Amino acid sequence: MTGQSESRIQSRWKGNAVSSSDVLIIGAGAIGSAVAYYCTQQGLDVTVVEAGKPAGETSSKGEGHVRISDKTLAPEIELAQYSLSLYRDELSEQADYWDYQLRGGVMVSSTDASLESLHSTIAKQRQLGIEVEMLDVQQLRELEPALTAEVAGGALYPDDARLAPPKMVTRLLELAQQTGARLHTQTRVTGFLRDGERVTGVQTSRGDFSAGAVVNAGGPWSGQVAKLAGAYVPVEPRRGYVLVTEATEPRVFHEVSAAEYLDTVSSSEADLQGSAVIEALPSREILLGSSRERMGFSAEGGKAAVDLITRNAQTLFPFLQDVQIVGSRFGFRPYSPDHLPIIGPDAAVEGLWNATGHEGAGAGLAAGSGKLLAQVLSGSPPDLNLAPFSPARFISRGERG
Repeated sequence: MTGQSESRIQSRWKGNAVSSSDVLIIGAGAIGSAVAYYCTQQGLDVTVVEAGKPAGETSSKGEGHVRISDKTLAPEIELAQYSLSLYRDELSEQADYWDYQLRGGVMVSSTDASLESLHSTIAKQRQLGIEVEMLDVQQLRELEPALTAEVAGGALYPDDARLAPPKMVTRLLELAQQTGARLHTQTRVTGFLRDGERVTGVQTSRGDFSAGAVVNAGGPWSGQVAKLAGAYVPVEPRRGYVLVTEATEPRVFHEVSAAEYLDTVSSSEADLQGSAVIEALPSREILLGSSRERMGFSAEGGKAAVDLITRNAQTLFPFLQDVQIVGSRFGFRPYSPDHLPIIGPDAAVEGLWNATGHEGAGAGLAAGSGKLLAQVLSGSPPDLNLAPFSPARFISRGERG
């Protein structure tokens, strides 16, 4: 490490620790694995601890979108564009490992009112650098012939893509381990090591691990992890369902979303919400989403979400009424109250860093989030300004646990 990086990562308290590293990452999902990979690329010694198995929770239960179309806040748009550039450029040789596909996204408005709202959103997105093409009804039908006739217009986002998050996590961890990182699965964090007020590692179900910096990438459990350290990170679980159909003939050619998706993804409502998101998988199955609801970590009452997703999908693509749904899954996504990720040093606890709050966009924002945090941890200037994502923004607003 350079002298600059040593100012970021303090000397480690070893004690009786199982191992000692520059950076210890809590959580081996999309975000944690990306942080691990990029930290090793910065020459840092890395340990990852995971309570279960890699990609065992949120990262294996979502849709794998790498989207720009659903972003409306300037800082998240900038982060999404940066992350997209990493997938396309320096990570492009890994694309086959995680089934990366640049397919483009189609947003559909079914009424004149929703089309007017979409026009307004697109005007703002264009000002922030998003490439988007407005589509009339005929153009929509040319791109997606199986769409319902009840459409008023839409838009094409050529940069929208998708990947398989579990495969991405597996590959990033493999690459990190090839560069010396250590991965400990089935290792639950139970507390934190300290030198005075500074965090110097973690206590786990498999012993203590010391580190110069600890990164909380615990996804929907990040708030609980932070609390163990005496910190406040206002992340809650937001449950979402995804359905999978039987294999069928190709009839969906883009990632197709109802325009109402823009409203639900940016909503703060706790009750069940849903809007149609449909895409075909390489296996010829069709993935149907989406739903959102905040009800803690409850697994109860999923039928309402499944029924809502089914109705919305069949409304947008009527042929789905004759296609059998063969599976469903739900996961908990890390909801941030202002809909921006939380990335950077903790505002109250020295030595603790946070990388969480991406909700359902974790796979798409992982590369950018991981590289930016690794740059700061190594003492390098980040490629983007991380101030909008700082955990301190909640304390400055008087939001405390």
